[in-house]
Amino acid sequence: MSPPADDGVVYVVDDDPSVCQALARLLRSVGLSVETFALAQAFLDWPVPDRPACLVLDVRLPGGSGLDLQSALRENGRLLPIVFITGQGDVASSVRAMKGGAVDYLQKPFDDNVLLECVRRAIQAARQQRAEQAARAALERRLARLTPREREVLRLVVRGMLNKQIAADLRIAEKTVKIHRGRAMEKMQAASLADLVRMAEKLRERLTPP
Repeated sequence: MSPPADDGVVYVVDDDPSVCQALARLLRSVGLSVETFALAQAFLDWPVPDRPACLVLDVRLPGGSGLDLQSALRENGRLLPIVFITGQGDVASSVRAMKGGAVDYLQKPFDDNVLLECVRRAIQAARQQRAEQAARAALERRLARLTPREREVLRLVVRGMLNKQIAADLRIAEKTVKIHRGRAMEKMQAASLADLVRMAEKLRERLTPP
């Protein structure tokens, strides 16, 4: 039976089959789905999952390092939380991994419980990312319902301008500004001006005029 859609899946990328097998066994023992890969490119070719996921990634891989894979994922917009593992770590690699957003950087051999805790945090981070993406998508759908004029009024409202100032800036009647403002708040489902400002902050680049 397929696991629920919101269950976590862990991808393991390591060129050592025995490591992949051991990690897969460990992760499945706590109820996680696991897919293993020997090469970075094989993972890159794998379809993006519609569920929370994280990556347990060896630093040293044939045909491209784990750090290169981290960079490639970031460039492709695949923001998977990563737990790096390595048998030959160095300070430069660990710094690069953590600056790239890695959840942790573990030296082999590592304690099973330490890895499981790292994976738990990584899956939680993935869930948080998905929730934030869903919330932003909902805001963008609401914003798309606004007319060009309502969007203009919204942009000026969240800048702190009064209706009278907006009317002068747009050369329209103050009464018309109030109508557009009310419709914009209704379409954005904003309960208050403070609520509207918070939404606008998340959509800042979409509200910035060209």
